[in-house]
Amino acid sequence: MTKERRFKVLAVTLEILVPIALLGLWAAWSASSDTFYFPPLTDIFEKFQETWLFDRVGSDVVPSLERLAFGYVIAVVVAVAVGIPLGMNPTLRAATSPIVEFLRAIPPPALLPFAIVVLGVGNSGKIFLIAFVCLWPVLLNTIDGVTGIDPTLNETARVYGVKGRDRLWRIILPAASPQIFAGMRTSLSLALILMVISEMVASTNGIGFFVLQSQRSFAIPEMWSGILLLGLLGYLLNVAFVLIERRVLAWHRGARASALS
Repeated sequence: MTKERRFKVLAVTLEILVPIALLGLWAAWSASSDTFYFPPLTDIFEKFQETWLFDRVGSDVVPSLERLAFGYVIAVVVAVAVGIPLGMNPTLRAATSPIVEFLRAIPPPALLPFAIVVLGVGNSGKIFLIAFVCLWPVLLNTIDGVTGIDPTLNETARVYGVKGRDRLWRIILPAASPQIFAGMRTSLSLALILMVISEMVASTNGIGFFVLQSQRSFAIPEMWSGILLLGLLGYLLNVAFVLIERRVLAWHRGARASALS
């Protein structure tokens, strides 16, 4: 077995064993717990099974994931569509920079009243909030990715007359895609956070709504089961994103490996 292969096996083993060990410590620590706010882990798992396998999947999990998906996709599409021309045009980038910096500095919870008043308490306001917050990491990384393209590559494209759509699809997007995916990964975690925040205000369903209602009704094991579900969803979404990123950017990893060898 090669050294690289051994390292990968060790990494996968640790990724599996460390969470199991932490859960074991948590279970042992909480087994004799008589504190109302920190119930035994076995009680939390029991409520998790009763609640999420699969009693409230349709009523809470599916609506939450739909809001997250719509907001996230809207943010990515808008950010890439706006970020590419901003990255290519220094004058346009300088003119819009104050607006971008101002808007991205607004704390997301401050927009909750605006979203409720203007868009209502339905899905539209929640999707808007998720999209607004997820927009900026992708936008800024897209701009950086486009402006960071090797000048030699741009000059070669100009000399050979590569322009318009061909330049966009064959040069700009491939060269900027590693930066774009970095912003997308950051935005994915923000989407989950804003999904929960938006569902805790003026909502009638969703995982965030369930967690808040459980806390208000002092159903603490149920509350912890919702928090556990959010952590699990965040982990699974990140795993899925990494798998997609590795497939889409396989050429980039190969190029870096060749450059380093």
